[in-house]
Amino acid sequence: MAVSHSLLANGSLQFGGASLLSGFGRRTSVVEVGSAEIKPCLKPFSALCKGKIGRGGIRVTSPDISLPNVDLEALDACNDEYGGIVVDPFGLPSSANAFSSALRASLSDWKSKGKKGVWLKILEEQAELVPIAIQEGFNYHHAEPGYVMLTHWIPGDPCHLPSGPSHQIGIGGFVINDRKEVLVVKEKYSCSCSGVWKLPTGYINKSEDLFTGAIREVKEETGVDTAFIQMVAFRHVHLVAFEKSDLLFVCMLEPLSTEITIDEDEIQDARWMKFEEIMSQTYYEEDHMSRKVMEICMAAHKGCYGGLAAHQLASKLDGKLSYLYYQDS
Repeated sequence: MAVSHSLLANGSLQFGGASLLSGFGRRTSVVEVGSAEIKPCLKPFSALCKGKIGRGGIRVTSPDISLPNVDLEALDACNDEYGGIVVDPFGLPSSANAFSSALRASLSDWKSKGKKGVWLKILEEQAELVPIAIQEGFNYHHAEPGYVMLTHWIPGDPCHLPSGPSHQIGIGGFVINDRKEVLVVKEKYSCSCSGVWKLPTGYINKSEDLFTGAIREVKEETGVDTAFIQMVAFRHVHLVAFEKSDLLFVCMLEPLSTEITIDEDEIQDARWMKFEEIMSQTYYEEDHMSRKVMEICMAAHKGCYGGLAAHQLASKLDGKLSYLYYQDS
């Protein structure tokens, strides 16, 4: 009997208006298309049915004949140290149908083995796979240029995977010269402190140390070269840009040059200014936190306050040298 057919996303065959579902571990038969055998790309997976394609479609010749299970490919992945799974993004199937079937089979296999969290990185060129993963219970974790990271918690209890990045990190540089003048700038684009003379500030780059970022930002905004002395203070606020928390670390820097060359894309103006003149602005009378930061910086400059120096030490966490900030005794 000739019937119409199509292969569904879940790996089943559609016959007319009904589908013959392929279940994992279910004993069924094999479908042959011409001389080629259709094998789903999942593991473990059994065959579906046996038939031939003629001009009228598929003829099912032996639907009740069971064949042994065949080894089929699952998603390439490795175990993490927390009992979870990390999927290899470069080994994902190229087609949406194959990915859908492989993902379902893999989740079933991982669940049977007691695995917990699954990390699925999907590259930009694989974007069509994202909706399929979401449909299978994955959630967005974070995104970077070129990829999106999805996660899935297999157990039924609350998810124990760490949340995505929750903070943005800023730095500020307090630079004071031999004439007791502080290096300050006026931001070109600013809402909260428009027209205010303030410390040069900015955001840390990826894989950049805090004090290195402070030196870089001062150089970019004012053209002044500096050297790090100590970490003076930091403040922590919440629910700011994109509802993230914000950390701002203030560093005391020693000037190595004095000539100012501003970055006209970001800075309206920059100059060396007496501390008293800076603090006489209405902004510092109203903003108690900013005022306290400036007072602490000046106290550190006078030797009345001890900040945190940066000490390079090896960590067993990654086996590399990194900086620990603490106060010298």
